[in-house]
Amino acid sequence: MTDRPIDHDSFLAALDEPAHSALQSLRTHIRAAAPEAEEYIGYGVPAFRQNGALVSYGAAKAHLSFYVQSPAVMAAFAHQLTAFKTSKGAIAFTPDHPIPAPLIKQLVQARLTENQSRKK
Repeated sequence: MTDRPIDHDSFLAALDEPAHSALQSLRTHIRAAAPEAEEYIGYGVPAFRQNGALVSYGAAKAHLSFYVQSPAVMAAFAHQLTAFKTSKGAIAFTPDHPIPAPLIKQLVQARLTENQSRKK
């Protein structure tokens, strides 16, 4: 990708398969878990916000990323993420080894809860 994306669709359109399909699937699961979240581009990657930054995703040469953006949520789900390379706020995965849909839902819902508690 040479041009900065202006929205989620343009980001995904610039990707080759199978990365395109894998991230489109991730986007669909995020939207299902957080239907009221707003899509935007943040720091050059597709992101979602609801009561603050929620989650985002991206593509690198060797892997795809799901940015959970919360060390606390990552720690709470560490036992379910052992099959993936992780950092304090992100999960690296490949199209051949995607993050399971139920886990995406749980992670997004945990972030929604975290953001809601900060709003009070």
